[in-house]
Amino acid sequence: MAFFKVTLLRSAIGLPRKTTGVLQALGLRKRMGTVYHPVSAQVAGQIMRVKELVAVSEVDQKLSNAEVRDLRRPDSGYYIENAMPR
Repeated sequence: MAFFKVTLLRSAIGLPRKTTGVLQALGLRKRMGTVYHPVSAQVAGQIMRVKELVAVSEVDQKLSNAEVRDLRRPDSGYYIENAMPR
């Protein structure tokens, strides 16, 4: 099953109530927030209403919050091969 991955890139401050209502209906509250919705005509129509504010990609599966956090975590920059004996 395919999903839309929708990320809010621009703030809705100062925009009409219709636009902020569409963002609320999609579940987007803060900038850089990401939600997943199943691919359907209704969701595609909502996305088209706010296409200037969001980034959309189609993915095969939803990621949990922990998986998204792990993907965003930067590399530590070093590796411990062997611990020093004490």
